[in-house]
Formats: sequence, structure tokens, C-alpha cells
Amino acid sequence: MSAGAGDAAGGDAAPLFAVDGLVKHFPVQGDAYGGKSDQVVHAVDGVSFTIGRGETLALVGESGCGKSTVARLVLRLLDATAGTITFDGADVTRLAGKQLRDLRRRVQVVFQDPFSSFDPRRRVGDSVAEPLVAQGRKREAAGRVPELLALVGLDASAAGRFPHEFSGGQRQRLAVARALSVQPDLVVLDEPVSALDVSIQAQVLTLLADLRDRFGLAYLFISHDLAVVRNVAHRVAVMHLGHIVETGPTATVFGDPTHPYTRALLSAVPDPDPARERTRERIVLAGDPPSPIDPPSGCRFRTRCALAQESCAAEEPPLVPRDGSQIDAGVSAGHLVACPVVGVVDRGRSGT
Repeated sequence: MSAGAGDAAGGDAAPLFAVDGLVKHFPVQGDAYGGKSDQVVHAVDGVSFTIGRGETLALVGESGCGKSTVARLVLRLLDATAGTITFDGADVTRLAGKQLRDLRRRVQVVFQDPFSSFDPRRRVGDSVAEPLVAQGRKREAAGRVPELLALVGLDASAAGRFPHEFSGGQRQRLAVARALSVQPDLVVLDEPVSALDVSIQAQVLTLLADLRDRFGLAYLFISHDLAVVRNVAHRVAVMHLGHIVETGPTATVFGDPTHPYTRALLSAVPDPDPARERTRERIVLAGDPPSPIDPPSGCRFRTRCALAQESCAAEEPPLVPRDGSQIDAGVSAGHLVACPVVGVVDRGRSGT
């Protein structure tokens, strides 16, 4: 089931999907006394990444870092404050009318909660066919439903049943079938297995990997579960307080994490070997996470970082190759990190 760092599709070809300098600020509705406020929540601040055809990019980070906001921006469920979202050469942020309708077909979503993502009063066959109906393809919907159910390992008779008659794993399979009904190119998976038992998680993840390989789908896989991400993603982007702080091939980021925040996240993942779990180093972050309403200047992780220096407060560090050299544009390849200090420390330790 492992995707493998070197298996990402696309090579040097133009990416299917690209986000550049994406920003989303939410206005604070008012202060504690009911007055007006000019403050904003910095939910997403300058996020950039690409996804190739047939590739899975995992966007990871703790709760509240902005992952799901990125998903909603990608789907145009929210409008961006700034930045561009390009899908197959078209600027998604400028689409409207028929063009936006066409985008809805090519970019689909599987939500986190399989229990609330279906109308309990509708038979699941109607729910699975709903994207086709919305796209004006009602005539073919009835014939497609049995095919879609078989695709995710369910019997055609399931179409006549209601959502409460299915388990959580079966319901998430139905959600996948619904997303695939209009033959999308990109599927946004927003915590698709976090509400499922571990054994069921493995089945759904295997299904997603098989469908990706079979149809050449691209996935934006949003998760806080690093153990899951390690087995499904070609590349990983680590997000902290609205920023991407590290990105690269999955095997590289997990095997040689660079940013202090990435190292802290990975140190919190339990080791299945009890002996190693008892003796391994665990990084415990001091203090409370900063507020997205009033984030720290410069590096937003500096207030909890053991390696922080005075220069970290001066300016926001850009994503650059680990050796510290500059890149002209894009964050689609290589191991990039937004921390100049850690590179200096690592080189000092190695004697270079």
C-alpha cells in the first residue's frame, strides 16, 4: 500500500494543480464587549504547493494549523484573500458560471465524517448519483450507480438502502463512490479515515490507493495522522499556523526531518516496538501555541523552538532547499525547509 517517495507521477511535466501564495484571513466579528474589531484570523498565510497527475500530496499538521481551510479554498467553498489556485492551467480563483461548474466535476471531495456527509432521508443510490444529476447527466445516473458501488466493493443492492444501515467504513466507501461518479482528476480527502477504526482505516486506504493507480487520480490528502500519511503519500507538506514549514518526498521528510516543528511532530508518533518506544527521544514543546489572531513576527514557531535565535524574529523564513541555497519559483520538488537556523546547527554537528 505504500506509495513510495520515488513513485510520484508527473516527473518534469507541468503539475495538474498548483497553489501559489495562498492567503485566507477571517475577520474577527467583535471584541469581548460587543464592539467592532479590525483584527483578523490568519488561517492561511502564503501557502504554496503543487500536485502532479496521479500523485498524492499529504498536508499535515496539528489541529487549527489551517489544513481544512486550504481544502475549502481549493474547492472554492471559500474565496481566497490573496494568491492563486491553478488547475490544469486555469486560475480557479477567477472562475464563475459554467467554468466553475466544470471545475466542480473535475475536483471532488471526501469529507471526514461519513455519518454526517449523507442525507439520512435519502437512499444511498440517490446520494451517489447526485453529482451526476447536478451536472445535468441524470439519464446516465441510474446505470452508473451499480458500477460505482462495485468499484468500492459494495453490492448493487446497497443502492436501495439508507445511510443508517451501513457501517462507518461502508459509508466512507459510498462517499468515495459519490466522488468518483463524475470522473474527477483531483480528489480532496479531508481526514478521510480519522473517524474509522484502525482495521477499517487500512481497508479504505488500500481502496483509495488502488483507485488512484487505476484511474490516475491526484489526491490532496489532509491529515494529522502521520502514521497514515507515511503509507499513502508521495510527498508531504508540513503546515504550522498557516504556513508550510517543510515539504519533500515522504521518505525523505520522515527519514530525515529538518524543521524543528516537523521533528517535534514525528517524535510524538508512537513506535510499535515497546522497547524502542521506551528509549527513544521525545521532543516536548514548551509553552502554548501562538494565537492565529496575533501570530509572532518572523518565524511563527520561534516562541516554542529550542533553536530560536534573535534573527528568527526579524523576517519570515522562506522555503528553500535544505542546503540553504535559494530557489527562483515553485515548491514542487526536492526537500525544502523554512528554517535557516537548523541547517547551520546540523552542519556544525557534522563538522562541515
